[in-house]
Amino acid sequence: MTFLKIKTISKRYGEVQALDIIDLDVAAGSRTAIVGPSGSGKTTLLRIIAGFEQPDRGQVVLDGEVLADGPAIVPAHRRGIGIVAQDGALFPHLSVAENIGFGIERGAPDRAGRIAALVDMVELDRAMLERRPHQLSGGQQQRVALARALARKPRLMLLDEPFSALDTGLRENMRKAVSRVLQTAGITAILVTHDQTEALSFADQVAVLRDGRLVQAGTPQELYLAPVDAGTATFLGDAILLPAEMADGFAVCALGRVAAGSTRSGKGEIMLRPEQLQLGLIEDGAVADGCVGTVTDVEFGGAVCAVTLKLADRHGGGLLMVKSSSIGLPSIGSTVRVTIRGNAHVFGTQRSA
Repeated sequence: MTFLKIKTISKRYGEVQALDIIDLDVAAGSRTAIVGPSGSGKTTLLRIIAGFEQPDRGQVVLDGEVLADGPAIVPAHRRGIGIVAQDGALFPHLSVAENIGFGIERGAPDRAGRIAALVDMVELDRAMLERRPHQLSGGQQQRVALARALARKPRLMLLDEPFSALDTGLRENMRKAVSRVLQTAGITAILVTHDQTEALSFADQVAVLRDGRLVQAGTPQELYLAPVDAGTATFLGDAILLPAEMADGFAVCALGRVAAGSTRSGKGEIMLRPEQLQLGLIEDGAVADGCVGTVTDVEFGGAVCAVTLKLADRHGGGLLMVKSSSIGLPSIGSTVRVTIRGNAHVFGTQRSA
C-alpha cells in the first residue's frame, strides 16, 4: 500500500532546476533510500517532504493527507514527521534524558518510563541518561537523536545522511541498528545518502536522482543488476561496460561470447559487475583458449581484492579490473583465463532471471 506519494514535484532556485517533475511512491513500513551525486536534488526533495521548502508545483501526499500542493503547504511542525540529521543536532546543555524527552509533554503520563523505553529501543545503556552529548561517542549521539525523533511517534522518519560522520565500522553497525529500530516500530523511513553501499544495504527501494530528475527507482537488486543506463551502473558500484554485438541471447564483445539473456539484435552496450568474472591460472605451456589476460596489478583488500589484467591482443589488449577472493590470488605477470558467471546486462532491456 502506498503511504507516501510524491507527484510531479518540481523546484527551481533562480536559474537552477533543482527538481524536475519527480514522481515516487513509498510503501507503508518500507525503507527508501534516495541517492545521487552532489547537486542531484536529493536534499531538496527531503526538505520538501519535511515541509522546510515549498515545491513550485506538484503534490506530497502522506497517508491520504495532502501536505503540499504547489506552494500551498502544511507547516513542518504539523506533519508528524521525524527527522534525524547528519550531526544529530542534540541540545548540548541538556542531558540524554532531557534531549529524548524534549518532544514529550512534561505532564504526559509515565514520561520517564517512555524515555527509558526509547533508550532501550535504540540499544543504549540507561546509565547514559544523565550524560550530556559531549560525553557520548558519535554513534551514541545518533542513537539519542533517533530516540528523540521516535519520542514524537512520527508517521514518517527522514534520515539526512545520519551515518556519514561515523567511522566505517561504526557506520555499518549504526545502519543495522537503525534499520532494526525502524522495523520494530513499524515506521516508514526515507534515507538520503551519497553512499551507494549504504543505500543498497539499508533500503527496500532505492531511488536514483541525477540533475534534478528521477533516473530509476526499484529494489536494490533491480538497480544493481539492471541499471537503466551506464551512469546509474557506475554510480551504484564498479562496472565493466563494453560495446557488443547482440544476437540469439548472447553478446559478442572483447571478452568473447557472453550470455546476455536479451532478445535484442545488433550493436549495443553491455554491463558486467567485476564480481561476475572469475580467474583461473593458466600453467606454463598450457593451451590458452577462451578469454586470456596477463596480471598487471593486484590490490589487496582483505576478503575481496582487485586484480587488473591486460587482455591478450586478440581481445583488444585493453585493461580489465576483476574482483577476486584473497585466497589463491594470481601473482603479477601470471597468465589467467577469465570466465563469466551469470548474464551480462544489456542497457535498454530488463535482466532475465
